Amino acid sequence: MFDIENSIGFLIAKVYQRGFALFKGELDAYELTPPQFSLLAFLWQEDGLSQTVLSQKSQIDRTTIGGLIDRLERQGLLQRLPDPDDRRAHRICLTPRGVALERELCAIAGQVTEKFFAPLSEVEKKSLFAILKKLRTPQESTR
Repeated sequence: MFDIENSIGFLIAKVYQRGFALFKGELDAYELTPPQFSLLAFLWQEDGLSQTVLSQKSQIDRTTIGGLIDRLERQGLLQRLPDPDDRRAHRICLTPRGVALERELCAIAGQVTEKFFAPLSEVEKKSLFAILKKLRTPQESTR
């Protein structure tokens, strides 16, 4: 019989659900979701990205990212501006309100991260991050 409760897929899914729920609980007061936060965070790093580049950096498909941008735009946190280099494209830019939330939301993200990783030692955290980064990038098959 397959031991589902100790399978890697099940454990990863449950850890993801726990982390998502912790973060979502903190973001609810701002009417934001973790995926919306991630888009804001990429724009805090580099404002004015094209929707295509933002999609690539966040690894969110074009259809989904369009909806996330729409919601953030309706909340007054970002805006689409014409791309001066490509008339068919838009740059996604933070509004002053979107910029103003950076410090507060990043502090919350830090607190959630600390709470989430509290059961782990520093060595375990570093190991986990290294493993996750390795697993995130598909390696060529050695077969």
